[in-house]
Amino acid sequence: MLVWLNGARGAAKSATARELLSLLPGSTLYDPRLVGSGLRGMLPPHRLARVADCRELPAWRRLVVDTAAALLSEVSGPLVTPMTLLRQEHRDEIFGGLAARRVPVRHFLLDADEAILRARVMARAGVRADTAAADAALGRHLDAYRQARAWLAGDAHTVDTGALTPRQAAEHIATALDAGAGACAIVQTPEPTAETVAAGVLLFDEQDRVLLVDPTYKPGWEFPGGVVERGEAPARAGVREVAEELGLRLPEPPRLLVVDWEPPKPPGFGGLRLLFDGGLLAEKAARELLLPSAELRGWRFAGEREAAGLLPPARLARLRWALRARERGRPLNLEAGVPVG
Repeated sequence: MLVWLNGARGAAKSATARELLSLLPGSTLYDPRLVGSGLRGMLPPHRLARVADCRELPAWRRLVVDTAAALLSEVSGPLVTPMTLLRQEHRDEIFGGLAARRVPVRHFLLDADEAILRARVMARAGVRADTAAADAALGRHLDAYRQARAWLAGDAHTVDTGALTPRQAAEHIATALDAGAGACAIVQTPEPTAETVAAGVLLFDEQDRVLLVDPTYKPGWEFPGGVVERGEAPARAGVREVAEELGLRLPEPPRLLVVDWEPPKPPGFGGLRLLFDGGLLAEKAARELLLPSAELRGWRFAGEREAAGLLPPARLARLRWALRARERGRPLNLEAGVPVG
């Protein structure tokens, strides 16, 4: 198990983590900042110059997951991890990767009034923080925390540390852990070990907008669908996934729109990605969609322009060509999102 202590600067995450170690037998401190330090020592300067923070590096997020799994093969656990995560897509990628490795996560948000957070940071930094630049940087961080707090409060068990010592906060967390608080119910999608075939289904509303879903276990929005199982027809896999994810029964196998070969890009293996036309989803049927909370947190209809702000680039390219194929009435063959032949 991994106990993730989230929160803004000044929330006393590290101090609370140290106190928590004495309350959880066999626990080990796992500080992902050490992963960031290692990357900063190995990556060339021109790569580091492109990011403001190590958390923006895909390699950091992968290594955080891999290192946690490796540590848990050496120690009994749990791991106590004090680390700020304010971007939901980073949370999805890291927690989803841990779930894929069968590592359960307990997520706690250490919260306090912004005035308290600011005072703690300034007191800790001393005269070094008594500059306009330092104050502005802290202000930007607190702005980001304020914006993230809505999804954080819905995802994590919140502990108000404003009037608590780190020891008291740790005791509160230990009690909450015993009661099962902070559990993140995320679908445990096994990591692929070879190329895969995946089938997605596009469902449209009366305005020709496409249905997108928001997975809990990976960043970015997605189409309903999933990996084709051994011996399963891809179109039937799409029908099965729509039923499992949305509680929706398609009357017949959907029509193929695109076949896209996704090249391997470590650590991914790539494979074939198929998109099918699931047809019109009536307004009444859309209101009755049932989402598995461990897999999907939400859904929405989006036009092509709106989808550009939600989908990762590879999925967006696939969608755009699928819409063209639907208009033309014939499927398209893609390689890395580009038509061939």
